[in-house]
Amino acid sequence: MDLSSRVIIVLLFMLVVMVALWLFVYPVWRRKQLDSKPFPDNWEEIVKTRLPFYPRMPVEMQRTLQNRITHFVAGKRFEGCAGQVIDDNVRVSIAAQACLLVLSRPGDYYSDLHTILVYPSGFIVRHGSVDDHGLVSDEEHVLAGESWNNGRIVLSWDDVERGASDFSDGFNVVLHEFAHQLDHQSGATNGAPLLASRQAYQNWASVFSEEFDRLQALASSPDFHHAHDEVLDLYGATNPAEFFAVATEAFFERSGLLAQRHPQLFAQLYEYYGIDPRDWF
Repeated sequence: MDLSSRVIIVLLFMLVVMVALWLFVYPVWRRKQLDSKPFPDNWEEIVKTRLPFYPRMPVEMQRTLQNRITHFVAGKRFEGCAGQVIDDNVRVSIAAQACLLVLSRPGDYYSDLHTILVYPSGFIVRHGSVDDHGLVSDEEHVLAGESWNNGRIVLSWDDVERGASDFSDGFNVVLHEFAHQLDHQSGATNGAPLLASRQAYQNWASVFSEEFDRLQALASSPDFHHAHDEVLDLYGATNPAEFFAVATEAFFERSGLLAQRHPQLFAQLYEYYGIDPRDWF
């Protein structure tokens, strides 16, 4: 073996070692560094403002939430759009609400999500649609949030603040859009997130199908303008994915009513999220 071949082998070996360190050693070191950092006082003040029930959460749960927020903020890229300034208030406000959904899910920091785009207010998107005659139209919609399957979420800051200002009305754009992210972990955004077993999927499908059909029937009733559900927004009747997101909003913001009016639905969400928000209220 000549000298040049030996040099190439050594270089390749060094490259493999460096890649291995980056893939396996650095993440562990980074995680330990984040876990050892004290939670900033100004961050905790933001959390208290955005989550009014935070002081009533058990201390251990508060620490878990802080840890989730720390990893979330460190691992995601926040981009301001249309002049929106990104600061700690924006980052921590969004992270605090998003991390409620993964409080009992160790190591789950929305790994498929990389970028959070934040607009000052509702943003305009164009979506194509096909009518009953097969005609395609391009329509503009003003949205408060949108979850994409390419590692991005778009949020309106006005709506983020509005959702956090009342944690009992069942409307929260952060909970809604991040529920879509969890839904997509199964490989498809279809209202059935990644579950533990085949039996869990069967139970989920049985309950969610019945509840979705009921909400669809209510939304399509002749007296639609006066139709309403005391807990679930009728927007959940759009499709199963939106139903899961709407049900998630209700689970975290109107947990008592959801448990009373839709006990089986509450039970499925309780099993999935592993927490009972009623304890905080």
